[in-house]
Amino acid sequence: MPFPEPSAPPDDAALARRVGQAAPGTDREAEAELCRRMGPRARLYGLRHLRNEASASDLMQQVLLIMLERLRAGALRDPERLASFVFGICRMVALDLRRGQSRREQLLETYGEALAPPEATPPDLDHARVADCLERLSERERAVLLFTFYDDTPADEVALELDLSPANVRVIRHRALQRLRTCVTEDSR
Repeated sequence: MPFPEPSAPPDDAALARRVGQAAPGTDREAEAELCRRMGPRARLYGLRHLRNEASASDLMQQVLLIMLERLRAGALRDPERLASFVFGICRMVALDLRRGQSRREQLLETYGEALAPPEATPPDLDHARVADCLERLSERERAVLLFTFYDDTPADEVALELDLSPANVRVIRHRALQRLRTCVTEDSR
């Protein structure tokens, strides 16, 4: 008895037709498969043209939403040209994202100074007192504070460097800052 031949997965055009012919949102399987197929293409387009991971992800999401909305509305006349249709949407969304970025930069350049918060005057600190209070901290507390505030290292990297867990680094940092603050303010009285 011969085995039945496995059916080939539907091509993009067949999936697009299914989405267009079904009641809006009812053929979730076809919609999900189209998103699975077209999402990486749209994301790659975004990476190539926007050169930013976050912008590429935003572009991909917007393109997939627009694609599904247009397919549900029956706006795609030739399902065989789905890839071209999606890349056209990519082009328009990328242009829109670039225009928005350009507008934001222009507005910041024009009105940035007016929007900036007034500079806070730093408190008068006795640097010798701060240095003395830092010396009173344990070596591990000092190391966590230096990595965090001097080197601007995230807790995960500090944890790797000091062989601690990231949660432990955050606790040590919090307690060290409390001790430092208390030391500086008590000595100033």
